[in-house]
Amino acid sequence: MPSRIALFALLLLISTHLLAQDREYIVASPQRNLPFSNGVLVGDTLYIAGHLGLDPQSGKPPSDAAAEARLVMDAVKKTVEDGGMTMDDIVMVQVYCPDLSLYGTFNKIYRTYFKNAFPARAFIGSGKLLRDARFEVLGIAVKSK
Repeated sequence: MPSRIALFALLLLISTHLLAQDREYIVASPQRNLPFSNGVLVGDTLYIAGHLGLDPQSGKPPSDAAAEARLVMDAVKKTVEDGGMTMDDIVMVQVYCPDLSLYGTFNKIYRTYFKNAFPARAFIGSGKLLRDARFEVLGIAVKSK
């Protein structure tokens, strides 16, 4: 078992490395006036904020769950591309869904966004999501070398 001093030194080294790197904030639009960025790029790693699949005209989820899944994945894809990456650079995804019976519907759409192996993923049953969304998706991408 590593000593507490060695563990502390490792954590200090990691945090110093992260703090020393420049950050690029990816924001959907300057008019949206929300207190978060769609993504934060630190070095070769992009932290993707939670995205909802909202209709751009109404600001609400579409009536069809598959259409909503497509909208949410399009939103994630846009953030990833704005960070200079592709969907295949995503290494981890979390999907929040208040209705677990939509697992298959989501998967049918989700799988079409990746050419190579799929990222690690959790599909988590949740309580009610903002704006009555069926899905919220967030993740981490690492730029391929």
